[in-house]
Amino acid sequence: MTRLKIRKIGNSLGVVLPKEVLEMLGAAEGDTVSFARTAHGIMVSVSDEQADALREMAADIMKRRRKALKVLAQ
Repeated sequence: MTRLKIRKIGNSLGVVLPKEVLEMLGAAEGDTVSFARTAHGIMVSVSDEQADALREMAADIMKRRRKALKVLAQ
């Protein structure tokens, strides 16, 4: 288990992620980190912004083309 201290950074609070934690996450500078509450605690994951954009695009297409997709699914 890695324990990190919350520190004041400018007018905000934050933590500095050590190299080992970045390796565990598969994260690098500039990546976006997401947090989600689960039944077992907090899940931390690195967001793939390109994959997130593709999922949003797919959801929009499915919403707009629902009838056509329903016909194709039969």
